[in-house]
Amino acid sequence: MLSRSCFDLLNLDPIVDFRAVSRIPRVMKSPEFISDFENADQTQEQGRRIIVSNHLPIRAFRDKDTNKWSFEYDHDSLVLQLKDGGGFAADVEVLYVGCLNGAEIDPCDQDGVALVLLHEFHCVPCFLPTETLNKFYHGFCKHYLWPLFHYMLPMTPSHGARFDRALWQAYVSANKAFADRIMEVLNPDVDYVWIHDYHLMVLPTFLRKRYYRVKLGFFLHSPFPSSEIYRTIPVREEILRALLNCDLIGFHIFDYARHFLSCCSRMLGLHYEFKRGYMGLEYYGRIVSIKMMPVGIHMGQLQRVLALDDTAEKVKMLKEKYEGKVVILGVDDLDLFKGISLKFLAMKQLLEEHQRLRGKVVLVQITNPARSGGKDVQEVLNETSTIAKEINEKYGQPEYQPVAMINGPLSTQDKAAYYTISECCLINAVRDGMNLVPYRYTVCRQGSSVLDKVLATSDEAADAKKSVIIVSEFIGCSPSLSGAIRVNPWNIDAVSDAMNSAITMSEEEKHFRHDKHYKYISSHDVGYWARSFDQDLVRACREHYTRRCWGIGLGLGFRVVALGFNFRKLSVDHIAHAYRNTSSRLILLDYDGTMTPQASVDKAPSSEVISVLNRLCSDPKNFVFIVSGRGKDSLSKWFSQCEKLGLSAEHGYFTRWSKDSAWETCSLTMDYSWKKIVLPIMESYTEATDGSFIEEKDSALVWHHQDADPHFGSSQAKELLDHLESVLVNEPVVVKRGQHIVEVKPLGVSKGIVVEELIATMRNKVRSPDFLLCIGDDRSDEDMFKSIMYPESSPSMPAIAEVFACTVGQKPSMAKYYLDDTVDVIKLLEGLASASAQLKSRPQHEESFEVFI
Repeated sequence: MLSRSCFDLLNLDPIVDFRAVSRIPRVMKSPEFISDFENADQTQEQGRRIIVSNHLPIRAFRDKDTNKWSFEYDHDSLVLQLKDGGGFAADVEVLYVGCLNGAEIDPCDQDGVALVLLHEFHCVPCFLPTETLNKFYHGFCKHYLWPLFHYMLPMTPSHGARFDRALWQAYVSANKAFADRIMEVLNPDVDYVWIHDYHLMVLPTFLRKRYYRVKLGFFLHSPFPSSEIYRTIPVREEILRALLNCDLIGFHIFDYARHFLSCCSRMLGLHYEFKRGYMGLEYYGRIVSIKMMPVGIHMGQLQRVLALDDTAEKVKMLKEKYEGKVVILGVDDLDLFKGISLKFLAMKQLLEEHQRLRGKVVLVQITNPARSGGKDVQEVLNETSTIAKEINEKYGQPEYQPVAMINGPLSTQDKAAYYTISECCLINAVRDGMNLVPYRYTVCRQGSSVLDKVLATSDEAADAKKSVIIVSEFIGCSPSLSGAIRVNPWNIDAVSDAMNSAITMSEEEKHFRHDKHYKYISSHDVGYWARSFDQDLVRACREHYTRRCWGIGLGLGFRVVALGFNFRKLSVDHIAHAYRNTSSRLILLDYDGTMTPQASVDKAPSSEVISVLNRLCSDPKNFVFIVSGRGKDSLSKWFSQCEKLGLSAEHGYFTRWSKDSAWETCSLTMDYSWKKIVLPIMESYTEATDGSFIEEKDSALVWHHQDADPHFGSSQAKELLDHLESVLVNEPVVVKRGQHIVEVKPLGVSKGIVVEELIATMRNKVRSPDFLLCIGDDRSDEDMFKSIMYPESSPSMPAIAEVFACTVGQKPSMAKYYLDDTVDVIKLLEGLASASAQLKSRPQHEESFEVFI
């Protein structure tokens, strides 16, 4: 068996100078076969973690005199803190893939820079052309996706950037470039790839297309908008399907995950399930796990800063500067979603309503530089500066400015000093993914032994162990800060009142709130977050080698189908041999979703369906049945042209062997008094759920919600299921949820029992079938598959030589075979009908069909 690295070597020239090529060769530390074969065993080697983000955790500097580049780690980078913060074991190798932030490397220098970064910093740089980078990052990411994910729709050209196909193409091209760089260093059998944030949402598709079993995780650091917002994106399905090519998708909080799942439900018809505490989506046989875990901070790094003497000196200087003042601190990026102007308006109202606070309260606002330029950034700066100037002119005094604006960037050390001396931290963003400022503030207020010595001179060492946080309810860290004062940033009155509450709060309450926050933040740091995500990613990838995988779909619609090794597509050629060599055949066909599409408005069978059924029924060796949950009146009407077709209605409650035979009822003694309980309940849900309706059958009641709102209809179906199960606990009925339905039917009636009864009748009146074909598409058909595939569950079932259980659609099933859709079903049946026609010239064993009439 040749490894992929072997193929790489075969493609190399006899003498290769790696310094002259842009491709970074894969380096393998031990002999390892990298196999694409289906039955390859999963290696026991410790896999590397390949961390992919838009920017590498690197700062680049260019010497003006020598024109040479030098590099250093950016220790404030989150992706670097994954390893440094204890997220991975010490022996796990980590590679970083991304762009160099703010550094334009000449093409002639790129190979040399790439080698330096790989060998010295474990980084693989992705060099994008300047035009592509601008369109990708500053265009599509920052001016289209980022505002939209923060709930700002471009209603007018002056109010945000609208979708631009050229920018989208640049986004896809950049993601493809990232994929190419990852493939150069990836060992797909053992390595794990962890992709970060919205810049790289279609990257999973490129990787999955190249390696079907690649181990992929993705974490979104921004909010995921509600479906009403997300559905405005013209390429919405491409992005969703790309994310679903991951094994694990992470979000900060459940709200973001819920919005993502709602989009999957509304646009792709996918539904999530909980299993043993984990949430997952079934997607073409693969389980895509969903994780909610807010990121933490690097405790060790911040504590080291707090232990520095320089930090203590800065704290001492700030304490002297703001002596006798109550400092409220805000630290925000300069963008329109951080609510800085709303914060200033609340400060203005606070001073207007509480004269005693004038001259005593200072709002210190540190603004980090904007991550991307634009008109909106300048407007935010102008607005905040105007409001701050107005407040300072109105309420300022000699040596007192109510609002102190500090334009960054500030070092971590400087920020830590401001955190330490602030009585209150105010985070007023109107929308933000996570925001770790309150976490850093809390740790700094906890202090250090060095800071305690400085603060002890003013008897305030104890004060450093108290803190108050005012946080917007629209940011990701809000749910985890249970002791914070949560506010609606748009409500200026509420924010002003919260500021006053923070100032007047008792020392005991401040200590209680601080202690509560510190215990959570110190135990849920960045290392805890990374370990948790990594463990779930490993768990999500465990079954990669227990299934066969193949790809379907073009472009960004590509996905991998993962099914059991014994599960394969049923072809006419495969079944025809058994069909020709048997003489007593039973063919069982579901109707909705099998013979006619689920989405079809006209549910009556087409002329093509009628024709192929009549051709099959004309073969005296065949007994053909439609086994459906529909009522007998509908089936009788629709198949009136099929003289010899058998029908089993209402999941087998009614059965007839041909058009001229009478309907037989199942032998169970029935009491339908339960309908008087069920019908009023279903009627109340129908009234409350627009688009739903009730189907009344002789033996069952069915509540349909396929025309209702997908999310609300599904929610109501679950509620109805629970409601009915609780009130019918002592009734001889079963309540089942199917595809867009909730059905109540008598206990002991199922398609599985129908199969057993039909086979028993054939065995008693003619002979046992030696050929059995069963095709269905939903949960009720799994009962049929179970009966014929696992006859040991029913001792009365005879052995059948040739059994073909086939589900419609590539999905997990008890069936051994599948067909893609109803078109494939009809083609298969037509192939069998043609085989029957070819056999007509041969002598036939004419077991009389009339015996059942």
